[in-house]
Amino acid sequence: MCLAIPGKIVEFTDEENQIAQVEVGGVRRHINIGMLDRDALRIGDYVLIHVGFAMSKVDEKEAEATLRLLQDLGSYEAEVAQDEIH
Repeated sequence: MCLAIPGKIVEFTDEENQIAQVEVGGVRRHINIGMLDRDALRIGDYVLIHVGFAMSKVDEKEAEATLRLLQDLGSYEAEVAQDEIH
């Protein structure tokens, strides 16, 4: 099963390569934002992440509800742990 996880943009780390740092459940990771309109993205925005790529921008309430549901199910910890940044 494929799962997209909401992450909050906390930093744009590499504009040339379209890389941003996002936070998911307290863990930060780098993702590619090249599929989205960079001019429409801001620090604090939520994006849906799938295999290291931001697939779409999502509403904050929807993102937080999804994260709560995933946390309750215990389904996202393995995905987040793949690319942890310390």
